[in-house]
Amino acid sequence: MCFSNRLMFIQVMSSYLTHFHIRRSKMECCGKLRERYSDWVVKGAVDVDIGANPSAEGGEEDDGVDDTAVKVVDIVDTFRLQEQPAFDKKTFLTYMKRYIKLLTPKLEPEAQELFKKHIEQATKFLLSKLSDLQFFVGESMRDDNSFVFAYYKEGATDPTFLYLASGLKEVKC
Repeated sequence: MCFSNRLMFIQVMSSYLTHFHIRRSKMECCGKLRERYSDWVVKGAVDVDIGANPSAEGGEEDDGVDDTAVKVVDIVDTFRLQEQPAFDKKTFLTYMKRYIKLLTPKLEPEAQELFKKHIEQATKFLLSKLSDLQFFVGESMRDDNSFVFAYYKEGATDPTFLYLASGLKEVKC
């Protein structure tokens, strides 16, 4: 899945596609977190008027088609993210320690230093928002990958997604 003139990001530990860098994405915030804005979109049936009048033709409404439309978050739907139960502070810190331990050896030496320098700031930011965060993993449900975090900024109607930037690998298309 690669589109021309776009950057794609995959998770370092699993090669799982996480998101595309497009103009609605901030490169970094809060200690090496990558921020990606999302939208609610309508997925499902489309009402198409073909000009026919079933009641005039002696027919009834077609009950064989499910015309329900569903609102979904574009990132969750596109990348088939699976929401996970919320973490308490202790569980979150345990996860972060495990993630740091698993990711560090997979990074280049320079990247390891940057990661160690910024992960504390990112963890503190995420802890400050812990009660507001939603947690997502990829379709494989592997929890040894990075979680994708989502929250609603003040006054926002669409969620903002956060990724641990050091756990992403940039792939040019």
